[in-house]
Amino acid sequence: MARPKITVIGSINMDLVTEADRRPEAGETTLGRQFSTIPGGKGANQAVSAARLGGKVTMIGCVGEDAFGKDLLEHLEREGIITENVEPVTQLKTGIAAITLAEGDNSIIVVPGANNALTEDRIVQYENIIADSDAVLLQLEIPMPTVIRAAKLASKHGVKVILNPAPFQKLPDELVNDADIITPNEHEYVALMKEYSGDPNTIKEKLVITKGGEGTVFYKQGQEVHIRGYKVNAVDTTGAGDSFNGALAVQIAKGASLEDAVRYANAVGALSVTKFGAQSGMPTADEVHHFLAEQIS
Repeated sequence: MARPKITVIGSINMDLVTEADRRPEAGETTLGRQFSTIPGGKGANQAVSAARLGGKVTMIGCVGEDAFGKDLLEHLEREGIITENVEPVTQLKTGIAAITLAEGDNSIIVVPGANNALTEDRIVQYENIIADSDAVLLQLEIPMPTVIRAAKLASKHGVKVILNPAPFQKLPDELVNDADIITPNEHEYVALMKEYSGDPNTIKEKLVITKGGEGTVFYKQGQEVHIRGYKVNAVDTTGAGDSFNGALAVQIAKGASLEDAVRYANAVGALSVTKFGAQSGMPTADEVHHFLAEQIS
């Protein structure tokens, strides 16, 4: 069977992670324990997840013409992701997330940078790639008009659109209409239903709501369907949602039923939290196969 073709349109960031015993007060300088640069961005994370699970993944996005942009492109290529449509831009730096880990919690400042250069005008030139996809995966770390245009182009060509509404923003009706599957977590679900002005029953039929270890809920002909989660020893939940979305896209692109796709994606999300890091914890297809076999035995 041919590898399912997934096009991921979204953000590519470098995460700048500082670990410290405590956060400095305003005007104060303190010593940290460790500093790391880690590839991130919801778009890139989901692309890595889909690629490790056997998808033929094309990434569409923007980075700066700087050291971080070069490193991130090389990283995506090592993961087997097609990057010829990731455009380096001169006027903006590569997007970053400055993350401070201290006192058992994190503080994050995201600077979108070159991700904001992924405009709807740029997306139009990738229509042939979108049309040739089995599924298009979108998130909200790039400009909303770009997300809307990408979904419309995919819908025009009958390509499945999976929208991960994170970080949460109010979804325009036209984007909801063009999306086939919308994947909020339980907090985003509450915000989504509060902000959505259309028929709640219409949007509910498109929702796949992730609830961490409790599993996932979706609606079928108005009835709630619950797919259980898997009990694992959670080490780091960073990137679990991105792992889930990449897995869901691969299974939907293969033609799996929503129920089977969600069950598989739940396993991927569970495995991803057993290791540190967003992308570093994402499992391969073989690891998922062995994990599911162990659940049956």
